[in-house]
Amino acid sequence: MVVLPWNGPAAAGTDTFPDSIDIPYLGHAVTALFLYGSLRYDPLLEVVLGNEALPENHPASLQDHCVYWAKDAGYPCLLPAAGLTAQGVVLPNPTEQMQARMDFYEACFDYEVHRVTLTDGQEALIYLPPQVIEAGPQWSLADWQTVWGPISVEAAREVMAAFGREDPKEVGKRFGVIRARAASKLRAQSAPSTNRFSTTDVTIIAQNRAYDHFFAMDDVRLTHRRFDGDVSPEIERAIFVMVDSVTVLPYDPVLDRVLLIEQFRVGPLIRGDTSPWSVEPIAGRVDAGETPEMAAHRESLEEAGLTALELELIGEYYPSPGAITEYLYSYIGITDLSKVTAGLGGVAAEGEDIQRHILSFDAFMERVTSGAGANGPLLLSAYWLAQNRDRLRAQAVGGA
Repeated sequence: MVVLPWNGPAAAGTDTFPDSIDIPYLGHAVTALFLYGSLRYDPLLEVVLGNEALPENHPASLQDHCVYWAKDAGYPCLLPAAGLTAQGVVLPNPTEQMQARMDFYEACFDYEVHRVTLTDGQEALIYLPPQVIEAGPQWSLADWQTVWGPISVEAAREVMAAFGREDPKEVGKRFGVIRARAASKLRAQSAPSTNRFSTTDVTIIAQNRAYDHFFAMDDVRLTHRRFDGDVSPEIERAIFVMVDSVTVLPYDPVLDRVLLIEQFRVGPLIRGDTSPWSVEPIAGRVDAGETPEMAAHRESLEEAGLTALELELIGEYYPSPGAITEYLYSYIGITDLSKVTAGLGGVAAEGEDIQRHILSFDAFMERVTSGAGANGPLLLSAYWLAQNRDRLRAQAVGGA
C-alpha cells in the first residue's frame, strides 16, 4: 500500500501534512512525479529507475515549502515554509516499472507517496517521510553533489540490486553500512595503480551475495591474467565484504606513554581462543562522508575521550587481502595523556564496553614482545613507534 493525501500540500506555516488514505500499491491516479532532493541528480535517478531511458523532465516548484538539509545529516528534507518556494523537477509519465523501482527505493527509507499541487497547478506525486524531520540550513543540490553525489550513486546500485528480492525496509536497516561500503569502493577506485596488472586483467564471471547485514559475504567466480601471460582457469573465491577502517595508537612523547583499549572480540571467540578480550589501538570504520582522518578523531573521542590529537600516518593497507575487503588507515595520535586515566569508555548504543589502559612505552613493548598483543594493527603500530620514538620525543622537547 502507498499513502496519498486528498487535500494537496500542507498549509503554510504548519509542520504536518494532511490526513491521508490508503490506495492499492502502484494504483497512482496521478502519474507525474515531483522530485525536490537528491533524485534531481541524474546519475542517481538513472540507477534508481533502471535500464529504461531516463524520461524527459522539466523544472517545477512547490509554493510555501522549502528544501533544507536534514539536521546533522547528508540528505535533504522538504518542509512547509510560508512565502518560500521549493524548486525541483517533474517526471511527467514514468513507466510502471520505473514507478515500482522508485517506490522500492523510497520505501527503504520509510518514505511514502503523497499527492501535491505544484505552483503551476499541476498535480504530482511526491515522496515524504512519515514524520517531520528536524531541519538544518537550506539545501543546495550543488553542495550535496560535491560530497554525496558519487557515494549515493554507488550505494543506490547496491540498494537497487535488492529490488524484487528483499523487503525494502530490511534493505533500509543496513543503508548506513551500504553507504560506507560505497565510499570505500570509491576510495579504492581513486587510488593510484602501483602494479603492472589492473582490473582489466580480471574477468568476473559471476558475483553473488550469499549474506548481507552489517558485513556481507560474496561468492565470486573469475579468471585473471597469469604472470606467464596466459589466462587462469576459472576459480571460485568467497570474500568477506567490509568497509575501510582506521586505527589510532595515542602516544604522549613527553610522558613516553601510550593508551590502549581492551574489549571483547568475537573473532578470537569463534576461533576458539580461551581469552577473547583483545588489547589494541583505538579502531573503527570510516563512515560515508568522512575522511580517514575525520574517522580517526571521532573514534578517539568515542573510545578514549581524546579531543586533541596530531595524527601521523603509519600506513594504509589490506590486513588480509586474500579473504576480506577491509582497508586500514593506521595512525599514531600524538597527544597529552597527563590528565587521562585508565577507565571505561565506548558508545553504549553500539554495544561497546571498553577499558582504557595507560602504559609506559617500556611496559607497552614488553607486552608486545611477550605475545600478549596478538593483533596486527597493535604490532604494526608498536614497531613503527619504536622506530620513530626518538624523533617524536625530540620534536616534543623542541616544541615545548
